[in-house]
Amino acid sequence: MDIIVGTAGHIDHGKTALVKALTGTDTDRLPEEKQRGITIDLGFAECEIDGTHFGFVDVPGHERFVKNMLAGASGIDLVLFVIAADEGIMPQTREHFDICRLLRVEKGVVALTKADLVDDEMLEIVRHETEELVRGSFLNSAPVISVSSKTREGINDVAAALSSVGRAVRPRSIDVIGRLPIDRSFSMKGFGTVVTGTLASGHLTEGMELELLPRNRRVRVRGIQTHGRKVSEAGPGRRTAVNLAGIDQSEVARGMLLADPGVLKPAQVFDCEVEVLPGAPRPLRSRQRIRFHIGTAEVLARVHVIGESDEIGPGKSGFIQFRLESPAAAILGERFIVRSYSPPMTIAGGSVVRPATEKFRRRNAVDYLRALNALRSAENKTDILQRLIIDSMTQGVTFSEIGAITGWNRTTASDAAGGLLRDRKVIDCNGVFLDVTTFGSLASRTSAEIDKLHKADTLSRGVAIDVIRERVFKHVRPEVERAVFADLVSKGQLVIDGDILRLAGFESKLSPAESKTLDHLRSIYAEAGLEVPKTEDALDETAKITGVMPTIVRKLFQQLTDSAQLVRINNEFCFDRTVMDKLIEKVRAFAETSPDRTIDVPKFKELAGVSRKFAIPLLEYFDQQRVTARRGDKRLII
Repeated sequence: MDIIVGTAGHIDHGKTALVKALTGTDTDRLPEEKQRGITIDLGFAECEIDGTHFGFVDVPGHERFVKNMLAGASGIDLVLFVIAADEGIMPQTREHFDICRLLRVEKGVVALTKADLVDDEMLEIVRHETEELVRGSFLNSAPVISVSSKTREGINDVAAALSSVGRAVRPRSIDVIGRLPIDRSFSMKGFGTVVTGTLASGHLTEGMELELLPRNRRVRVRGIQTHGRKVSEAGPGRRTAVNLAGIDQSEVARGMLLADPGVLKPAQVFDCEVEVLPGAPRPLRSRQRIRFHIGTAEVLARVHVIGESDEIGPGKSGFIQFRLESPAAAILGERFIVRSYSPPMTIAGGSVVRPATEKFRRRNAVDYLRALNALRSAENKTDILQRLIIDSMTQGVTFSEIGAITGWNRTTASDAAGGLLRDRKVIDCNGVFLDVTTFGSLASRTSAEIDKLHKADTLSRGVAIDVIRERVFKHVRPEVERAVFADLVSKGQLVIDGDILRLAGFESKLSPAESKTLDHLRSIYAEAGLEVPKTEDALDETAKITGVMPTIVRKLFQQLTDSAQLVRINNEFCFDRTVMDKLIEKVRAFAETSPDRTIDVPKFKELAGVSRKFAIPLLEYFDQQRVTARRGDKRLII
């Protein structure tokens, strides 16, 4: 088992010395750190205790370097909380404690360092102060151990406490894709670009492709090391160094993220649940500029309080939409810290509820809050997915979008979707998941609109698909539209005839005058043979003879062409279907007598008994229908 331990505590309280006493490694690696005697950046060490491998992230305690501390604290399993016995609780003691609590670190060990410098009475005072600080928190029942890194008094007790507490650390989730927040990048001669971080989830394997976010840059894993040893694979919770191919070190920096490719989508707007610290000097207010720390990244952002109020006061909780000044990749449930812009100080923290698809507007506050509360309250992955699908309304969600929001791997997402499908709570619309109620509403609206149009035009053969698409599915994905039509057809409620829709049982209703008009139109073309009148002339003549309005005549004529009783070859001419079929038979019979199966215009005129006025349009129509194919001045009969 691998456990990441992060140190926390005020500057010069002995965090680095304690890690060295436990592991034998001095985590101060920078010349400036050696010279000044203080930790400036993250340091790393490792050791094995009772068969458990512990990786240590030693963080700086100076207030100027809390940004660096946060980059290391985001990936820890438990905290080694350090308080110097000769000084007691100091400002960064409290700030680091608040950060660990807001990040929801669940376990820890408290070390009262420099115990050799104080007497028993002072040690007891500091112990009492410590108990007051952690009362009611995740460290409430944590071991509190007096220790001296100089004399090594209590070192074994700290190691034993870490081993004991480590056994209670929950294993990291296997449901999320591989994610490595980068806390360090550098170039090694002979290797190229190397990045390090704590593998938050998933697995990395040698040779695999990853995506560098938020750059959206594909890279390849050339090699992997964990705790200084070359390995072919790294699992969650390990300090990992990755040698990357295909990218220069200058293009990589702390705060970026390596992840399985094509899943996460960097965003600049996130809806989040936020807890403001009781000791915050002022409320979090809308339009306030803050420092947003997530993973190893620090991003400047603006606050937009979600609700009827414009602020969340100290000690209070609520929802905030953070609008980042540069993109970041984050998933549902990921913890973050909020620090004031100037002077920088920790004022709040919370978790990502979802990347936002729209900017919050106060007029939508009630519905917006209802959706966020429902998603936040979801108890398991199936409930989370159901809420995401419900909130997507008629858009639905795809597996790709589920992964971008939650970070779940495909197996986890499929399992959650499978449960909802089995319970018939969602519908799979050709890869787009829609809530069953929303799907039913779309189907009902579709039927109602078609019925409405049927009643408005009793002469029509049906309703054009494009009309229903505009009225019902204008902002709906094509996959959903197809699924709704297919569902109505399977239930015997809808008939699809080419690009025409009609409800089952619908028939156009004609008056006696309209029926007489329809018969007249048929007779014009049946009697004309191939010497037909122009379409406009036929329609005008019919309207005059029958006394039916021209608009009605046109609709009746459309019925004949829609039903293929008349064949429209262009804007000028139509022919009776029977006449046209007989002509095609003649042409194909002629092909059997022609040595090369071709026919020219003069021969066609003779065969059909028509003038050039009809011969050319007919041959062009036959070309379109692949009865013939033009070859110079002739046509090949297919």
